[in-house]
Amino acid sequence: MKYLLLINHEEQKLAAMSQSQLDSLVAACVGFVGELDQGGHHIYSAGLQSPTIAATVHHENGRVIVTDGPFPESKEVLGGFVLIEASDLNEAVKLAAKFPNAHLGSVTVRPVLDPDAELTVPLDRKIGAAFRRSASAVEPAVAARIGSIPQSE
Repeated sequence: MKYLLLINHEEQKLAAMSQSQLDSLVAACVGFVGELDQGGHHIYSAGLQSPTIAATVHHENGRVIVTDGPFPESKEVLGGFVLIEASDLNEAVKLAAKFPNAHLGSVTVRPVLDPDAELTVPLDRKIGAAFRRSASAVEPAVAARIGSIPQSE
């Protein structure tokens, strides 16, 4: 089963680090991903640029509204993600607990919604069924790419 590790950090803590400390932290994160890869758990990972240069798109009264941000009511921001393969949530949590950046924020572990898996949450089952119906209406090549990870060129 696939799990997404959402890496949250406090930008102020990260910005307060010296270049040497940041280099050590990034090296530890790269090493963590290497260990995941050697253990057959790593699928894909990436850091995210600052939310100060991001945009949020939402709909309001039939209009599309674009705002700067996201600017959540939290000190933590989403700094990156790691997509892993684990046998169950317990194994995914154990792997996430080893992430070197966790002391700067938190790591959220979320199962990836696989519409063909046995889903236990009622809303997930409804979404999975809707996905299966919708996927049958698009080209098979497009349906196969939904939820898959693009390959590097």
